Amino acid sequence: MKLALTIAWRNILRHKGKSLVIGVILFTGALLMTVGNGVISGMAAGIEKNVINGFMGDIVLISEAQKSDNILLNMMGSSIEPITTYKKINGVLASRPYVRSYLPVGKNLAMVLYENSAAPGYAFLLGVDFAEYRKMVPDNFNVIEGSYPAPGQRALLVPSFTRDEFYDFYNIWFLPESGPLVKENLKKEALANIRTLSVSTSVVMMGMTSGINTTSDIRFPVRGIVKYGALNQIFGHFCLVDIESYRECLGYFTAADMAAQVPKEEKKLLGLEGAALDSLFGGDDMVAAGNKKAPANIKAEKIAVKNHEDGTYNAVFIRLKPGVAYADAIKDLDRALTEEGAGVKAVSWNKASGPMGSMALIIKSALFIFVTLLFCVAVIIIVNTLTMSALERASELGMMRAVGAHKKFIAAMFLGETAILSSIFGVGGILAGIAAVRIIPLLRITTNNDMLQLLYGGNYFSPLLSLSGIALTAFQLLVVTVIAALYPMKVAGNITPLDAISRD
Repeated sequence: MKLALTIAWRNILRHKGKSLVIGVILFTGALLMTVGNGVISGMAAGIEKNVINGFMGDIVLISEAQKSDNILLNMMGSSIEPITTYKKINGVLASRPYVRSYLPVGKNLAMVLYENSAAPGYAFLLGVDFAEYRKMVPDNFNVIEGSYPAPGQRALLVPSFTRDEFYDFYNIWFLPESGPLVKENLKKEALANIRTLSVSTSVVMMGMTSGINTTSDIRFPVRGIVKYGALNQIFGHFCLVDIESYRECLGYFTAADMAAQVPKEEKKLLGLEGAALDSLFGGDDMVAAGNKKAPANIKAEKIAVKNHEDGTYNAVFIRLKPGVAYADAIKDLDRALTEEGAGVKAVSWNKASGPMGSMALIIKSALFIFVTLLFCVAVIIIVNTLTMSALERASELGMMRAVGAHKKFIAAMFLGETAILSSIFGVGGILAGIAAVRIIPLLRITTNNDMLQLLYGGNYFSPLLSLSGIALTAFQLLVVTVIAALYPMKVAGNITPLDAISRD
């Protein structure tokens, strides 16, 4: 083997032109494969950071009656089925060691009403307990105007993207209550009309749900304007409102409604008839007994209003601990929730996010196909170059066969040539790719296009390369080397001494 490698190195030096061509191909292929794997890894990390950790978690619980798993970006506006069994769900989730955190939310479409416009607009509402939402996703957006709502406030946080859309539709610029007009945040068209700009600090919305005729038009005070750190045009479709106001707007049971339900004793009283009912009026302590119940009802109402889990939701966002497989977690949750009779099912984030999850998968698949095509092109070019080299060296190879060189020796020599070139130029390409992946984030290449942000992994182009990614590139380079050498090895091994004589 040592002799084969020695002759292979001599042949590389004797045929510098062809060796350089093969080396450049290997270098370029290794470089692009390294950067491509870094882009795929960076995209996956960016999606995890911006979508999973910054908005909706790894898994979403939805009602079993929900027909479509896509509940987040359902642009047709069909209603999301309500969930009224959160106490059961809470018990299941709290007992699962792989669950990091979870948050019940309301999500549905609302009609935006404005007094000076006959045509209504539309907006997605995301009803949350603001304090719990901030704990679960603390860095998903920044309040650029106004402030974060205080506990117990009726509140609306309007994303900057939605505010721009409202301006296009109503020609109204929405501001937080008591907030100044910030010229730097004005849309270009609004800035041009700043002298005659109409502003408003509240929005009237009416919930839209199928099968419910008790939706209400609620005037929401604008508490703040927010901007998401990434994917602002996608997440910016969702106006954040407090969960109780959301329930009122959609016509759902609020926590206060659940607290005001008739107690068991009063239900029993309403069910009495005839003599049983008359017997209630015979005692002297009737008024006193009634008075004893009043403070208890008042106390229960105050507790219920604070306990938001008593009302209706549409989904539960769940974040898993690192390293937990989605399939295993979903299977276990479905089993436990079915046993509990919660009436919900678990779906992964990419199914729940609909087009966004599909788009992320499409982009990753496209990048993988690109790397694969690059792989194939490199193999074809190297195979052609080595095969031509073998044919041009027929005289040399035939003489080697004539003096006793076996086919295996000739094949090992060609494999050695390819291996040496791969070791020098391929490893150089990998090192250059690693350097490129490290340098690119420092350039702060940015975009406002949400589709490109999915590819970038956020606002900035941030490819990421781990040890496993480097190992994958090295494995791909090894496969290219072996496959590229197979056919030239066979061609070279089949050259006979007679071929050398005939060519001379």
